[in-house]
Amino acid sequence: MTAVEPDQRTDSKLKQVVTGPLLFLFILGDVLGAGIYALMGVLATEVGGVLWLPLVVALLLALLTAGSYAELVTKYPRAGGAAVFAERAFGKPLLSFLVGFCMLAAGVVSAAGLALAFAGDYLATFLPVPPIPAAIVFLALVALVNARGIQESTRGNVVMTVIEVSGLVIVIVCVAVMLGGGGGDPSRVTAFPDGANPALATLGAAIIAYYSFVGFETSANIAEEVREPSRVYPKALFGALITAGVVYVLVGLASSIALPPEQLSKSSGPLLTVVSASGVPVPEFVFSLIALVAVANGALLTMIMASRVTFGMAEQHLLPSVLGRTLAKRRTPWVAIVVTTVVAMALTLVGDLSLLASTVVLLLLFVFIAVNVSVLVLRRQRVDHAHFRVWTAVPVLGVASCVLLLTQQEGRVWLVGAIALVVGAVLYFAAKLVPSRG
Repeated sequence: MTAVEPDQRTDSKLKQVVTGPLLFLFILGDVLGAGIYALMGVLATEVGGVLWLPLVVALLLALLTAGSYAELVTKYPRAGGAAVFAERAFGKPLLSFLVGFCMLAAGVVSAAGLALAFAGDYLATFLPVPPIPAAIVFLALVALVNARGIQESTRGNVVMTVIEVSGLVIVIVCVAVMLGGGGGDPSRVTAFPDGANPALATLGAAIIAYYSFVGFETSANIAEEVREPSRVYPKALFGALITAGVVYVLVGLASSIALPPEQLSKSSGPLLTVVSASGVPVPEFVFSLIALVAVANGALLTMIMASRVTFGMAEQHLLPSVLGRTLAKRRTPWVAIVVTTVVAMALTLVGDLSLLASTVVLLLLFVFIAVNVSVLVLRRQRVDHAHFRVWTAVPVLGVASCVLLLTQQEGRVWLVGAIALVVGAVLYFAAKLVPSRG
């Protein structure tokens, strides 16, 4: 992998205000989502006390596709992300549209699910209100922050990311205090369940853990608003992923030391259970508040991604050009923000998004395959600025890792994914029949 000099862009409709540190925290905040607060119980079922190992494997798998993103984003620093890359690589508008549509589906459905999570038990701890109306109001507030500007959004992300990380640090510190006082059982960190095949158990758990690293791809869709992306993007991307991986591994070790896997797997709030078991007097409402912040941060970053994907696809004439309109002073894609927010609000009416969430992961894996293949295809194309270049073996292994993860999806998830792609194709041809107006 090679370092690069910054590129200059003067023709963008979007404002370049995202610095390297802001981008690092943007990615870190998106990766360190609310999922980790429930992840350890699920992993404990698969690997017993060896919670750290599948997290390491998942990090390595995520870094493969992240390498491809680093090359493509620094080579083509435009909003739209994977859809733009696919258009350049394959020149097939329908394929490019479907790649972008997969990203949109992932973003909007995830935001709807996060809104419901925000409006559920976490919010009820402080303010018992009907979940769906609260979720809709929450998404409206997220849209206002998004429309105000990427700089304001990323600054808000800085605060929320610090709070997210603080919750995980509390877990690590509490167990360290517990261990220092002679409590806990460090021997559990190498103990697999009785009769389990360590290799197969680790792979099965790594597939689950991989979901906790999904989110880094969101950053590709704000590349057009990053200052000197060729210089700062790779550092921010890899730095954020590795930081998240280190935090996850420490949380995994702490969880295993504090509690046996049987107790972890039975808890719907395993990290809260870990803190309680440590004996350190941390009020329970503190974790509810941290979880609310984590969910809110995830929703904000996801909706930023969804609106930028929509904007980028409109700029590439894959969606009606009206979606590319921006606010005169703020230079944010206001029409794209409104449309994606309304769709997310509508999805909250479904209530149960568990199957759709699994489908989102399936669709994202197709996006990742497209990105990894695009790197190899676009090696023939030269640009007029220096950019990051990943080792050729990395995108090849990235494709292989995505195929491996696809083989683990259930049949019903494949069915819903296929339906989503058909819907996307219908929307594409419908857009072609209705000429876009500026």
